[in-house]
Amino acid sequence: MRDAIALKPGQRQQTGGIWRLAVLAGVVVLSTGIAAALFASRDPSPRVTGSVDAGALPAAPLGPSGLPLPRYVSLKSSRVNVRIGPSQDHAVSWVFHSAGLPVEIVAEYGNWRRIRDSEGSEGWVYHSLLSGRRTALVSPWQGGEGDKAETIRNSPDEESRVIARVEKGAIVSVRSCDDSWCEVAASGVNGYMPQPLLWGVYPRERIDD
Repeated sequence: MRDAIALKPGQRQQTGGIWRLAVLAGVVVLSTGIAAALFASRDPSPRVTGSVDAGALPAAPLGPSGLPLPRYVSLKSSRVNVRIGPSQDHAVSWVFHSAGLPVEIVAEYGNWRRIRDSEGSEGWVYHSLLSGRRTALVSPWQGGEGDKAETIRNSPDEESRVIARVEKGAIVSVRSCDDSWCEVAASGVNGYMPQPLLWGVYPRERIDD
């Protein structure tokens, strides 16, 4: 087994305060070499890339942009100011330092989007700093509980071969979901994870590759 790859998927700095939060996460690759995880996006706007089973959730209302609310997107930039209101005149509440981090858009005002992170904190971000490329955090709600890693398998089956172990809190790219399993990529590894383990994908949501 190879050594874990240290990644920094989520780092948030509180402005004007005395604390910082950094999530260190890694991937243990069992069957392939080490490769860097790439989270750059070519998508110019946070468009919707998935669909939700009609029986899973109530019909999502559309925001002023014509897109559903709420919806998941990801951070496009490695530095994103989160403000207390929808304008540059409002103070910065905190700063994200992690391109590719998944967030949920819960409201829109002009070109501003109110986002929520995996910890439930909310603030306003300018739309061009967000991407429609889908990513997810691995079991962020289970930090420090039990096994510190989840498994990536070579097919969408609990009996299939484990090809990698991903630390809780790591970012993975979401390629597709069938409402129970998602095809994901991290550190050069492509495989499958159970959909309920991922923050950044709705229950029973379907995402096409």
